Amino acid sequence: MSVIRLSAYVLISFAMLFNACSDDKSKIKLPQPDTNNAGLTLPEGFGAIITVDNVGRGRHLAVNENGDLYVKLRTPRDGHGILAFRDNDKNGIMDEHKGFMPYGGTGIALHNGYLYCSSDSNIYRYKMNPGELTPTAEMELIAADFPKQGPHASKPMTFDGEGNMYVTVGAPVNAGEEVAFSVESPGVDPSPHTKWQAGIWQFDANKQNQTQAEAYHYAIGVRNALAFDWNFETNALYGVNHGRDQLQGFWPKLFTLEQNADLPAEQFIKINKDQDYGWPYCYYDHFQNKQVLGPEYGGDGSKTERCEGVEPPLLSLPAHTAPNDMIFYTGNLFPERYKNGAFVALHGSWNRAPYPQMGYSVVFIPFKNGEPTGEIEEFATGFAGAEEIKAPTDAKYRPTGLAQGPDGDLFIVDSVKGRIWRVYYYL
Repeated sequence: MSVIRLSAYVLISFAMLFNACSDDKSKIKLPQPDTNNAGLTLPEGFGAIITVDNVGRGRHLAVNENGDLYVKLRTPRDGHGILAFRDNDKNGIMDEHKGFMPYGGTGIALHNGYLYCSSDSNIYRYKMNPGELTPTAEMELIAADFPKQGPHASKPMTFDGEGNMYVTVGAPVNAGEEVAFSVESPGVDPSPHTKWQAGIWQFDANKQNQTQAEAYHYAIGVRNALAFDWNFETNALYGVNHGRDQLQGFWPKLFTLEQNADLPAEQFIKINKDQDYGWPYCYYDHFQNKQVLGPEYGGDGSKTERCEGVEPPLLSLPAHTAPNDMIFYTGNLFPERYKNGAFVALHGSWNRAPYPQMGYSVVFIPFKNGEPTGEIEEFATGFAGAEEIKAPTDAKYRPTGLAQGPDGDLFIVDSVKGRIWRVYYYL
């Protein structure tokens, strides 16, 4: 064998060995799980630690390549809408923190060297320089002029691989009613809220000072998709849409308390360009497996007029469980079956009385060959602190944000006290 061929053989062998070691999750030094996984019940082989506690009313999360953690707060704490954390000694526990950004809100994401974040009215970003825990660059305005609204005002965002940013704008009313949140109020037809709200808008991720009017109205009739993410395996956008509320509360002559508690389903949907998802005219009844006409527009729980063309969801989740965040898992730490599947944070219901509330958990939606398998698995439970609660104020913790760490661990933030767990796999 010539010297050149031998050298090439050695280099190739070394590269193969290096890659094998780099991909071996056993090389990652994992912290010991907290006692009882800090209150969580997880599948076999998984464990959890509290990486930071009592940060405030946490909403969404982002984790940088070096492990720095960024938490968006519902309301600013000490004047800061974002808290940044760093684990200096690499033991899994955050030991340094700083705050920045003046506005509270929900959305936050790291993309192409920038930290994007939102208030309830605008989308901003900061340039993140290597080594910085908090940015030294000025905050840039990316998107503005969204409608002013109270309900569903959050502006989460996600990104594709082609320079586009997608923003959710929620519906400001429950179901298109003329008098918001009122008994037997008829729906406004056509609804004025589907022009600038109840949908997904596509922006240029790199252009400053855009307005909503300049953006592309990507999908309509999406009531409130706080939980949405781009799937790079299928190259498509997915979300979990909040269903409408209070069928019996607002239409007591047509619906029972049991129907009020169990309808309509939260919808796991593939968000296609130019598609109409039916709000406010239609809602999804998972018992009948069809879209039905809302009572505000003449429906009685069985009529399907004007809803036949509305696509059913890929999957339905229990009613009123409030899916508030979703991420597609792309790491290598968890077993292979989790790869490219979706984790969803269920913030928990508030309107199932007199029945027990539901949700307050993180669920997993497996994908196979680019499609959901049709199953929904409980992944992390125990947040509420009791098996049965009557009201959301009884819940000790409520999961509302998710992020994947650089080692493939899963971060979960709570919205009550601001506890943040890190979930690892040990087998």
